[in-house]
Amino acid sequence: MSIWSRIAEALAALTSGETLWSVFDKLRSPPERSVAFAIAVIALGAKMAKADGHVTRDEVTAFREVFDIASQDEAGAARVFNLARTDVAGFESYATRIHTMFHEDPHTLKDLMEGLFHIAMADGFYHPNENAFLERVAEIFEVSAGEFKALRARFVPDAEQDPYAVLGLNPDMSFDDMRKVWRQLVRDNHPDAMVARGIPEEAVLLAEKRMIDINRAWDDIRKEHA
Repeated sequence: MSIWSRIAEALAALTSGETLWSVFDKLRSPPERSVAFAIAVIALGAKMAKADGHVTRDEVTAFREVFDIASQDEAGAARVFNLARTDVAGFESYATRIHTMFHEDPHTLKDLMEGLFHIAMADGFYHPNENAFLERVAEIFEVSAGEFKALRARFVPDAEQDPYAVLGLNPDMSFDDMRKVWRQLVRDNHPDAMVARGIPEEAVLLAEKRMIDINRAWDDIRKEHA
């Protein structure tokens, strides 16, 4: 069963009067946790679309930067988007609920931030309001300034392209210590490791791009030290 079919099942409870977030709060353990991840990315993506003023842009195209969405599942993804977009609750309320659910797993919160960066850049433009939105979500998620800078360096073309920032390295570290950090990042961000912590298999695009960025940054550093 695809993640979107499972989301449709979860949202079926809405017909009995439950809210999107009462459903979300029940999705605390695998495999439902991956459903919660998808809902979180789409819901915050919907709020971010309002932040940059482009609420009419093709959300399915944006979500395809994160998820593999079959044509028959587009309606389910769009339903979550529209529920979140029309909800009167602010994005900070959403982000706080998501942080509460995933606070014991900072890796997953960083995965969520990465999904939001994918969506922000899907239209090829990083709006100042999107930056403010993402900075505030990162603050609520307790993502450090350095980690946020690393994400922005990977996704935003006009951001400082610093391979050390991408890997979270201090340039004064020894090369051997840098290599240890790189190897740990490769282990932590392998697609299998991401699926194991609750990232939907449909979001493997996140892992693929992340591994490319990690290895490209390491290659730049390795050449510099050669």
